[in-house]
Amino acid sequence: MKKKSLALFLALSMTLSLAACGGGTTSTPAPVESKAAEPAQSQAADPAPAGGSVEGKVVAFIPKVSGNAFFEVANQGAQAKAKDWGMTVDYIGSPNATVADQVACINDAISKGVDAICISTVDAAGVSDALKEAAAAGIVVTTWDSDSNTEDRALMVSQGTPEVLGQMLVDMSIAGLKDRGVDPEKDEVKYAWHYSQATVTDQNSWQVEGEKIIKEKYPNWVNVQPDNYYSEQDAEKSVTVGEAVLDAHADIDLIICNDSTALPGQLEAAQKKGLTKADVTITGFATPNAIKPYREADVLYNWGLWDCGVQGAMGCYVAAYLAAGNEVVVGDTIDIPGIGSCEVLANDSIAAGASTAASNNGVVLLPERAVFTAENMNDYDF
Repeated sequence: MKKKSLALFLALSMTLSLAACGGGTTSTPAPVESKAAEPAQSQAADPAPAGGSVEGKVVAFIPKVSGNAFFEVANQGAQAKAKDWGMTVDYIGSPNATVADQVACINDAISKGVDAICISTVDAAGVSDALKEAAAAGIVVTTWDSDSNTEDRALMVSQGTPEVLGQMLVDMSIAGLKDRGVDPEKDEVKYAWHYSQATVTDQNSWQVEGEKIIKEKYPNWVNVQPDNYYSEQDAEKSVTVGEAVLDAHADIDLIICNDSTALPGQLEAAQKKGLTKADVTITGFATPNAIKPYREADVLYNWGLWDCGVQGAMGCYVAAYLAAGNEVVVGDTIDIPGIGSCEVLANDSIAAGASTAASNNGVVLLPERAVFTAENMNDYDF
């Protein structure tokens, strides 16, 4: 497949710029908003001038790991929308969430001569060289879910700012604690974080922001493991690490799992020990269908996420959009058919201090997130 002459220029101008999305429709029921409010955003400029069409473009869609419900649903969303848009999404994944496996996926995409790559990175630094090779080959790189180094990609489709998602995790924690009679403002709350690994940019930013909120507003809370618990996005390890958390801290009040593999693993560990939401509060991020059985068994009170099917589709669309020769700057909007108009924001809206290139670099935000409980979980099927 021939590369488009402009693709090399676009790829070489990569760093990150954030975009807020709104007004579109999705194929899933409208989610319940989290209480965290989006930060104020400037008035969106006129939509970016129309350039080439995404029709016929081929985008390699690379998850952190295949087989995980979150990433499979994201792929399904991308595939469904790609048919409407007349483009092709080539799903290239590995069952192992390692840098080596993900680099192999990137190299596979390069060898296939795709127009663009849309990737959720396992380790931003670990895949940096491979993404630079893709750019040198004239392939546009976008990210979704978990970012790369800003200089290694064009646009990032983010689920929300660290402030929004950190607050959402704290809000869900408070609701769960109150459900079992704990006063989060007065009682001592022993808690810990359990997620994938310290090198995952997005999860760490949420944890850092969540810790900041806890320290400022709930000084009576005690982090029993300041270095956090990590299970490396491994389903079996998430259970064993979950058991280790409960064994080491029999009186723990709260476990926050800001990772879609860690949350079901931690819940499985609690269930194996005969614990319910009346004994310990466990919350975090995962797809509704992955967690419904644990809610039905009363192991947790609530959890949250966003429509990852929409996120996967958005990531592939903006990749194809840039590969088609379109150019955007911060403040422009990209009209995504069937989803909505998304404003391009600067990189520092999700990463403090991050710079943004003059064009084709930034972040696009998903419009909303959802909190799931027994009352509304069956309204969702993903």
